[in-house]
Amino acid sequence: MLDLLASSADITRAICDIPSESGDEKRLADAIEEALAPHGHLTVVREGDTIIARTDLGRDRRVVIAGHIDTVPINRNLPTRDVEESGEPVIWGRGTVDMKAGVAVQLKLAAELADPAIDITWVWYDNEEVASDLNGLGRVARRRPELLRGDFAILGEPSNGSVEGGCNGTLRAVVSTRGMRAHSARWWIGENAIHHAAPILARLAAYDAKSVEVEGLVYREGLNAVRISGGVAGNVIPDACAVEVNYRFAPSTSGEEAVRHVRAVFEGFDVEIADLAPGARPGLDAPLAQAFVAAVGGTAAPKYGWTDVARFSELGIPAVNYGPGDPQLAHHDQERVPVAQIDAVERGLRAWLTAR
Repeated sequence: MLDLLASSADITRAICDIPSESGDEKRLADAIEEALAPHGHLTVVREGDTIIARTDLGRDRRVVIAGHIDTVPINRNLPTRDVEESGEPVIWGRGTVDMKAGVAVQLKLAAELADPAIDITWVWYDNEEVASDLNGLGRVARRRPELLRGDFAILGEPSNGSVEGGCNGTLRAVVSTRGMRAHSARWWIGENAIHHAAPILARLAAYDAKSVEVEGLVYREGLNAVRISGGVAGNVIPDACAVEVNYRFAPSTSGEEAVRHVRAVFEGFDVEIADLAPGARPGLDAPLAQAFVAAVGGTAAPKYGWTDVARFSELGIPAVNYGPGDPQLAHHDQERVPVAQIDAVERGLRAWLTAR
């Protein structure tokens, strides 16, 4: 059984050493459910491999604190090990940053805080790292939305122990060209679809990405090719080519506006929208959000990547990202998190949740 009275660092090591690649979270979900069972101040509900634990103290406000328990594939970076950087202890291994250190802090506080100042809904969910239709938080929102009701939400995504408000939206589009196959020795008979893709790449290379201020935070946008495919054989002129493009857009832009923008950039080409997830505004004007930022210290920054704060935003709940770990090390083979940062996030959350 997981020992939720251990240090957050020890819990981090323990849950990281239970492999939980997306789609294979059952063992870790079982361990979390079992570890929470003895804590009578929590009502525990399981939805697939998502675990929800709630206090019901009759407080006039409720916060939802969530973290995903899945990781990207392991690549010789488990079990965890302790290392040092600049003389400070660091935990190395898959999931330490994204985002089991944040989950460990949440689990410890869920077990220990029997009388918080506000009611808390803790959510540990599966399948965040894969297709959005599999996402455990989204599944709960569709099937049991009452379990996610709250006045404010905190997502434990890695943020270097600082508050990051909202998130950019993300769109993936496939921009295609067509041609005609022919033998490459008689190329003039065919029409090369890969050559036709040159203007697509030229438009991307010339694209002037914006920085957009939203409620005091500046979000950097981006439009980039992320994959290109085409070709039939080494002696055949290709008749099709596809360039997959990723557009990261500020949370002030709606999904519909993002689609129109991408279609305008690639006017004259066949554009298929493959995936779309709007962003989330910072929501830092909410009183609970302002109190939270003041309690944990520092200045709020924007979240450039898409996170599940957007799901809370869709539910009308202001949400922020707050967790240990450097976002630039998420999914990295050298993923690692400073123990001091884990402890600092625990102190920050504990202080805010217990303030009367």
